Amino acid sequence: MKKSVRMADIAERLGVSVAAVSKALADKPGISPELRVKVRQTALEIGYRAADTRKKPRRAATKSVAVVTAERFLSDDSFYLKYYKHISDMLQSNDYCGFFYSISAEDERDLVLPKALVTGSADGVIILGKISGEYTELIASCGVPTVFLDYYDERTEIDCIICDSFYAAYDMTNYLIRNGHRQIGFVGSVKATGSIQDRYLGYVKSLMEHDIYVRSDYLIEDRDERGMLRLGKLPEDLPTAFVCNCDGTAAFLVKALREMGVRVPEDVSVTGFDNSVYSSICDPKITTVEVNTEQMSRLAVDSLLKKIAKPGTSIGRIRVNGTIVYKNSVRAIKK
Repeated sequence: MKKSVRMADIAERLGVSVAAVSKALADKPGISPELRVKVRQTALEIGYRAADTRKKPRRAATKSVAVVTAERFLSDDSFYLKYYKHISDMLQSNDYCGFFYSISAEDERDLVLPKALVTGSADGVIILGKISGEYTELIASCGVPTVFLDYYDERTEIDCIICDSFYAAYDMTNYLIRNGHRQIGFVGSVKATGSIQDRYLGYVKSLMEHDIYVRSDYLIEDRDERGMLRLGKLPEDLPTAFVCNCDGTAAFLVKALREMGVRVPEDVSVTGFDNSVYSSICDPKITTVEVNTEQMSRLAVDSLLKKIAKPGTSIGRIRVNGTIVYKNSVRAIKK
């Protein structure tokens, strides 16, 4: 069976973005007439068929919002489902309805849009968590008001609501240092998401301010290439404490240490992030950071509705502070 031609194939051939291809095929502004002609000629040459994916005319108002996230972030106890519950409740209180779209890895790769964006039946979009740059560009090319939640990148024009992960991890690392720890590791794949990067950099800032050497062997991966949790190899010379980028990772780490005969917190202290159910069901309960998902969701909904009511409205980046929740996984070391 012959593989269908995608907009990404046209973009790759011409060396342009998928968003530019989408604009050219939909006859939207924002690209040069020359590029528009090249895109259409290339589409004809390689057999691109847009009949099934062309965006239909938008209705005046649908009172609906598409909430889009990558499937890899979802699980039986997904942290992101907390966000969606808040978003759904807040949309309903404003006489809107929310439609949740979980994007598979294949659809993300092949740039398959949610139905609401293909048909033009969504008044706005909330992108929850990190999705590939090409995919977000394609969403942006639909011309629908969009807000990012728990994600940002180098583009200054995007509107986003994020937890201040940098300073939350900085405060957590400082807390460990105040408790006598100077050999502190970090568990998290720093290239996986912007949030993990920020948490790692907050950890590094704290160590540097206390003249503690940042050891490369104390940086432990926690995800595979698909973004699924998988704990990397621990160093033979264990630190006295670990800062973990999320509670799920912290719980996996506690289990791995227990299997090695290492006690938490008697031998090694462990901290998490998110204050999810993992931090409470783990033994011991994990000291973590409470992310104010309700406040972040409210800001995302309020911001999106403002953008829908007044196109062109920009909110920029809004940061929401996290709060340390002290539990039972940290031991003070006597000086």
